[in-house]
Amino acid sequence: MYLTIEGHEIKPQPGQSLLDLVKALNLQGSSLADRPLAAKIAGEVFTLNYIPVRQKDADAQKTSLRRAMAASGGAVRLLRYGDELGKECYIRTAQFAIFLALRQLWPEASAKMNCTLGSSVYIEVTGAENFSVSTLKQQIRQIVAQDIPLIRRRVPLAAAVERYLQDGQQDKARLLQWRTVDFFDEYAYGDFTDYYYGEMMPSTGWLTVWDVVAADGGFVFVYPDDREPDTLAHMPSMPNFFQVFTEGERWCQLMECETVADLNDLTQSGRIRELIRVNEALHEKRYSQVADMVCSRGAKAVMLAGPSSSGKTTSANRLATQLRVHGKKPILMSLDDYYIDRDKIAPGPDGKLDLEHINTIDTDLFRQDMEKLLAGEEVELPSFNFLTGRREWRGHKLRLHPDSVIIVEGLHGLNPAMLPDNVDKNLIFRLYVSPLLPLNLDNHNRIPTSYLRLLRRIVRDYETRGASVQRTLSMWDSVRAGEKKWIFPYQENADVIFNSSTLYELAVLKRHIFPLLTAVEPEDACYEEVRQIVKILNYVQEADVDDEIPPTSLLREFIGGNAFYR
Repeated sequence: MYLTIEGHEIKPQPGQSLLDLVKALNLQGSSLADRPLAAKIAGEVFTLNYIPVRQKDADAQKTSLRRAMAASGGAVRLLRYGDELGKECYIRTAQFAIFLALRQLWPEASAKMNCTLGSSVYIEVTGAENFSVSTLKQQIRQIVAQDIPLIRRRVPLAAAVERYLQDGQQDKARLLQWRTVDFFDEYAYGDFTDYYYGEMMPSTGWLTVWDVVAADGGFVFVYPDDREPDTLAHMPSMPNFFQVFTEGERWCQLMECETVADLNDLTQSGRIRELIRVNEALHEKRYSQVADMVCSRGAKAVMLAGPSSSGKTTSANRLATQLRVHGKKPILMSLDDYYIDRDKIAPGPDGKLDLEHINTIDTDLFRQDMEKLLAGEEVELPSFNFLTGRREWRGHKLRLHPDSVIIVEGLHGLNPAMLPDNVDKNLIFRLYVSPLLPLNLDNHNRIPTSYLRLLRRIVRDYETRGASVQRTLSMWDSVRAGEKKWIFPYQENADVIFNSSTLYELAVLKRHIFPLLTAVEPEDACYEEVRQIVKILNYVQEADVDDEIPPTSLLREFIGGNAFYR
């Protein structure tokens, strides 16, 4: 059987890897931007060490075509750093090199993946005597120079658990005890073994662009730039963002729920109900604190922004409730009503409308209206008709009273282009909402913030809009691209960043989402994305505790029963 790799046909010989075939076709690239890092075959991601045709019987010269190759009809798509799935392979390989270096230098130390800061990750280190970032950096360089092959091996689950217990990695051993199959896949070098829940690049030598920067309590590992992979990403100062993650860690400790294994124990014992009550109380206290800050400043408007499925609508309503406690009269507004008519928006280079671009918002009109409202004038507000794609005027007039506070919710709420020029900036309070989940699978594997938001969106789209998993996933890349361009660059502009995650929600969401995910077939284009979601959820025990979740909870915005939508 011939394989088709990027339009080139080649007949693989038994035992040849995809990397061998890539080299034979001269497709290996000369830079990180061009270099294939992994491959996608029949909807699944494979390492370039994957062998398409195996020799089944050396004596009889029998060969066996691998299942995925047969299913794809020989079609192979190469993944590069510019592909999200390719970037993930690069990051996993970096993790292997990082934790291997730490083991070699400080075998008694403990290291924990803490939080992502743009295109970098903060790693906390404890118990490392005479820890030195420069020493660590030199050790990683040596590991890269050794070009260690990254070959996955399958071991009995019980043996892996026992080894991690003896090695002092209680977090990993506890997680694996919740695994439902009797084997475990891992990567190894010497006495070091680990796994990062997905494929890697062929060897450590493929880590060509990276850096290590000192930070309090550990270090920051910097990845390549998303747009120009052959250069390091810019590492912005994100003190507000980092502070919120630190607060999230304190919440984890307070609620005795720092890993998925902890969450499973709470679910199994029934104490997850207490976890729900405490988590919801912490959220309510935080909304109250934000309302206190708004009132003490004398702000007349709150600009509330956040990425998809962060709980902006519920947050706006819960903040409004707390403002009423202060005697305020909150008024909810949406930036969506300031959309420009669809037929007046110029399409992008691909011929499609980028509806997340700030140019789709009539920023001039919004600034004028805000300036007039804050000056005490009456304004007629627009309404956007999503069915016709046009803005309408329905006689909705507004004048602020002395106790009024406007809460403006929208994608571009923190963009400086939305702020009126001739208004005292103290009158406008900026709030950023995002579910920054501090829960880890284990110390070496964190659960990305985007993962939780995607789960929420899949459940909400299905429950409230009748959208399939495939439909939601087909739009996710576009949504994420818009967030990177129009939301994340401005999150540090916020006066307050509100962490809208709940530590219990993975256990609740699993019950709603798992039947939808397991119904996706291998031939679906989104199958690999679904597999990555399921890999994490396989370790989570589902909880049937919807009756414990209050109707004002952020999670109700996604699973249904939200009091603010009735």
